[in-house]
Amino acid sequence: MFYKRQDRGFTLIELIIVVSLISIMLFLYIPKFQEAVMFDSTKRVSRWIIGKLQALKESSVSNQKLYVFHIDLDNNKMWVTSELMSEEEMQNAEQQGFELPDDINLADVEYPGKDKILFGQANIYFYKKGYSDKALIHIEDSSNKQLSFLIEPFLSKVELHEEYVEFEN
Repeated sequence: MFYKRQDRGFTLIELIIVVSLISIMLFLYIPKFQEAVMFDSTKRVSRWIIGKLQALKESSVSNQKLYVFHIDLDNNKMWVTSELMSEEEMQNAEQQGFELPDDINLADVEYPGKDKILFGQANIYFYKKGYSDKALIHIEDSSNKQLSFLIEPFLSKVELHEEYVEFEN
């Protein structure tokens, strides 16, 4: 008697190889997928700060207005006003300001040759002639990662340092 061999199933070796390949692919691509889909609040805040500060430098020259970038260290909030705004418009700008997520705190604001501002409100001025105050804005996330944003008076770019940097006194 001849028995017919059935070749319809998979061998154990074939199954192990396929499961191993799928596991390796998931191990490599799931973290990258999470970074792309899930947003990091530190990156979002950094992009907002850099974008807003660079836009203020350009707007101050093109619109010939004095702009003020307000930083409320107590309430973790930032907003912009200009010299031509009424008191009501300034209050409205403050109410609609950018609030930092709960996992990020404004640590301090530093000006060269002055004490750090740890509480209250700090202002950075952007003048009509295209320059601004020199300042450092420090933020910190819930995992104690610190970022420093350096605003140079005559440069339109804002320097991002992925550590806590200070002015040399």
